Amino acid sequence: MALTSHTTRPLAEPDLYPYESSRRPLAGLAIDYPDGHRVKRHRHRRGQLVYAMSGVMVVDTDAGIWVVPPTRGVWVPAWVSHGIRMSGEPRMRTVFVEPGAAAHLPAQCCVLSVSPLLRELMAAAAEVPLDWEPDTRDGRLMMLLLDELRQEPVLPLHLPQPSEPRLARICRAIVRHPERQDGAADWARELGVDPKTVHRLFVRHTGMTFGRWRQQARLLAAMERLARGDRVLDVALDLGYESPSAFAAMFRKALGESPSAFAARGVASA
Repeated sequence: MALTSHTTRPLAEPDLYPYESSRRPLAGLAIDYPDGHRVKRHRHRRGQLVYAMSGVMVVDTDAGIWVVPPTRGVWVPAWVSHGIRMSGEPRMRTVFVEPGAAAHLPAQCCVLSVSPLLRELMAAAAEVPLDWEPDTRDGRLMMLLLDELRQEPVLPLHLPQPSEPRLARICRAIVRHPERQDGAADWARELGVDPKTVHRLFVRHTGMTFGRWRQQARLLAAMERLARGDRVLDVALDLGYESPSAFAAMFRKALGESPSAFAARGVASA
């Protein structure tokens, strides 16, 4: 893979020690990944903002799954074990934040909006030396990045992963086959419980109703497919929607834009 900057790494996973041990509170890194690449579970001493300038990244932790399309980033606090799956050849730009500097950032994993300014700061941070000096252009750039990061709103692009065994079984099946039309009553029969029990378990262990969780799983699956360049019609039908218009309505309600606009923006960002 061709290097796009002095900080962009080839496919082999980089040695992150310099980025986690630098004497400055922030360190930027750029890595370009191929479609389908997976980064195994790992964790960092520093918090990390994971951002894709193009393509989509799926971050999984013990608590759930987060999807990272362009204009979004995932904040991963220090020491949280996480893996990453790549869709659509992501150009990852990431920033490692010293715990002391991350005091005003969320204590849990979450999806953050990435404004145009923060996007450009993330790209520029990957070019900043690790030993940047505070009272310089590089230092001011990095501290502005931290200020912008603290201002970004949290977005609902999270799929909670429950530990309750019966619920985990349902959720694994839906993630593997999001097109399945089985309702709560169908799963209740399979598990030998009352449908109300299924609904109660979902709310208690995920904070979502069964229908909301299934819709979220479909949304995240759709984002991955669209990032790979799949047609909106194919994605809609493959995910079990009766028509592209029904799929588009769900997508627009969740993300504020149509599936075609989302797909086109991902291509334009590449």
